[in-house]
Amino acid sequence: MRITRTRTAVGVALSALALGTLPAWAAHAEPAGSTAPDRGTARHAPLHPRPASDGVRQIPLQGAVNVRDLGGYRTYDGDRVRYGQVYRADALAKLTDADVATLAGLRLKKVVDFRVPAEVQYDGPDRLPAGLTPTARPVSDNGLFATLMTVIGSRDPVKQEEMLGNGKADAFMRDVYRSFVTDGPNRAQFAATLRDIARGSKAAPLLYHCTAGKDRTGWTSYLLLRAVGVPERTAVGDFLASNTYRAAYDAKVREGLKQSGLMQNPDLLIPLQEVRTGYLEAALTEVTKQYGSFANYLRKGLGLDTRTILALRERMVD
Repeated sequence: MRITRTRTAVGVALSALALGTLPAWAAHAEPAGSTAPDRGTARHAPLHPRPASDGVRQIPLQGAVNVRDLGGYRTYDGDRVRYGQVYRADALAKLTDADVATLAGLRLKKVVDFRVPAEVQYDGPDRLPAGLTPTARPVSDNGLFATLMTVIGSRDPVKQEEMLGNGKADAFMRDVYRSFVTDGPNRAQFAATLRDIARGSKAAPLLYHCTAGKDRTGWTSYLLLRAVGVPERTAVGDFLASNTYRAAYDAKVREGLKQSGLMQNPDLLIPLQEVRTGYLEAALTEVTKQYGSFANYLRKGLGLDTRTILALRERMVD
């Protein structure tokens, strides 16, 4: 009986941690301290975040906190990315009926789900408008979900510190981002999604998501924005905006984990909850190492020919 209760508690905690939704014991917890977290530093290129409020259009939902329209950003030549074409999101399993109605208003034609089967099993399938079925396109989380299961489920402060303390959580996330570039099946999933966007019509909006809407979804969004001519600093700003939209919920989740006795120091999870420029830098460094340039990565790593990249711009940019 105790084992069953523990597994249930861990499952609920993981869903809350990843989704930004709150278990009952965290619903009224106050957010953690407001000290700005370290989001890493650029080592080989100046990654200057664009303010999250500049052109970002959030889709407010009750059961998901990081749903955004990728439109509104300016390109190098002064054109603007169209609204209503591509949306990025966190998991859609906990949407309310009102949320589903909101999604129906977006007139989506395709939803791509980057979650691995274990995430879908714990969080549940997407709740979508009638007639819309998600396309499963799992991208490896490099063991992140299993790591969270082990860390939280142990209830052992010493083990948790050993696994995540002293920069280990940050290093783990950098490895996750490197795998986006080095892992062939992962590259294939990102490439297939970008091809879907390029081949779609302006009347066929597409949404892609993972669990937290920040890592796999964040990398895809960075690739798309850069591919259609959005400046790097702007694409980085979109990437880092996940910290803004997830901050309050993630802080409540940490407080809930502490109150429940699952973690004595839940701040160990902050590097796993956040996105940081250092994570993006890890992927971009691997891009340079493997392909020489971002353009070569698009062509050789993802297999996107010139026609596809031009089609992306035609679809996405006014």
